[in-house]
Amino acid sequence: MSWAWEYVPDEAHVIDGLPPVLVKDVEEKAAELVRAAEALHLDGTAYEGTSPQGGNGLVADGMFVYQVVPRHERVYIFQVTAW
Repeated sequence: MSWAWEYVPDEAHVIDGLPPVLVKDVEEKAAELVRAAEALHLDGTAYEGTSPQGGNGLVADGMFVYQVVPRHERVYIFQVTAW
């Protein structure tokens, strides 16, 4: 498995109707989070601790809620909010 990010429960539920520029910014920031998690957890599948605390990512026109799960080697994005 390799590190990636994904929308939960699915893309349509999380970003449907949002401005494309906001979605692009969120996806770029999610890719940064993936690179950081991959560097911190070289073999996420062997991780034995609790998952790191989730967080809020800020972008130019909004924010998103995410969770890093090392054992899944994923950054999950649960909600995107535009302002």
